[in-house]
Amino acid sequence: MSSRWLTLIPPDEARRILAETPPVGAERVPLAAATGRVLAHPFMAPDDLPAERRAVMDGYAVRAADVHTASELSLVVLNVVGGVPMGDVFHGRMAAGEAVAIATGGFLPADADAVVMVEHTEALGGSGDGSGGGARIEVSRAVAAGGNVVQPGEDLARGETVLPAGRRLRPADLALLATFGAVEIDVFRRPRVAVLSTGNELCAPEAIPRPGQVRDANQVALAAQVAACGCQVTAAGIVRDDAEALRAKVTSLLPGHDAVILSGGSSIGTKDLSAEALGDLPPPGILFHGIDIRPGKPTLFARAGGKPVLGMPGFPTSSLVVFDAFIRPLLWRLSGEGARDPWPARRAARLGAAHRSVVGREDYLRVALEERDGALWADPLRGGSATLSNVVRADGLVCVPAAVDHLDAGAAVEVLLYT
Repeated sequence: MSSRWLTLIPPDEARRILAETPPVGAERVPLAAATGRVLAHPFMAPDDLPAERRAVMDGYAVRAADVHTASELSLVVLNVVGGVPMGDVFHGRMAAGEAVAIATGGFLPADADAVVMVEHTEALGGSGDGSGGGARIEVSRAVAAGGNVVQPGEDLARGETVLPAGRRLRPADLALLATFGAVEIDVFRRPRVAVLSTGNELCAPEAIPRPGQVRDANQVALAAQVAACGCQVTAAGIVRDDAEALRAKVTSLLPGHDAVILSGGSSIGTKDLSAEALGDLPPPGILFHGIDIRPGKPTLFARAGGKPVLGMPGFPTSSLVVFDAFIRPLLWRLSGEGARDPWPARRAARLGAAHRSVVGREDYLRVALEERDGALWADPLRGGSATLSNVVRADGLVCVPAAVDHLDAGAAVEVLLYT
């Protein structure tokens, strides 16, 4: 495919195409290395959790029938016949009228069916700490059978799916896996993503620009965004404005990477050659070139075999917005992650100034938040896609849907917060 002209598709159609991205393969890693990785297969509880009845309070294991009449006015006296050592179980037997000292998490004696909280007891003679020796306690509150006790399987039942495939593992998930003795786990590989920039006008950030040159900011920003998605990043440098050179560079990167992202060269100028360079990639090739959004209209998406190749706008503002709105969800899918909201943090606000749009186009306004007169206002920041400072100063974005042609000043909006 070789075409200089954009053919805009609706934003939702672009999302549908991007959502068809398949995940990379899986690998097995030690549990200690699984933080932030995406689970490749559902994890089902191999046993009940807890496996035995356990106390959820410090106190005394008792027979509920022995204390059902206990109150402040009718104290019940029990003999303490021992205790449950931490890391062990009570090896004796409990008869009627007897109690066993127990700490939170302790395994209930076989003959007990409830735990009286220590706050509802008073020691009478002996230590009352489970050491025996004729200790007795007064119980001042009744407890029902099962009271202050967690039952086997009450937390999780054997065979229950507790972690679905596609879940990005958190520390609490690792604690659960460790509880069940999982020392290794199958997760999706971290996708390997190459990021490169195109343009004769670009030089490296550490270089002194010659007349007509600018420093390459996009590659730095894109690499940081890709890494924040949990991917491994290769900064592949700058390619001159030459379709053959760009094609050769992308072709050389594909075997060692799961995706390639190009910055610049995706619009319709005479030097914008991404479509020409990517037109001869292995099929299916270019799937769209142009999304009806602002900023970021010239975004290009291709697949070389099963590998995504993206042509991003050259202006940093456009590139940053397109990544947040479209590319981050693609990389999550590539990582094996299940569907999730790309904007988990949102705030309701009022728009600080009127905005006019075009029906069919999805606009992303960079806004700064400010509390005024007891209300939260989202003030649009000046500057178009060529202005980087409006992204730096923004607290988030307001998405103006494609079906909306204007928003009045003071209109209720939802701000998609940067995190």
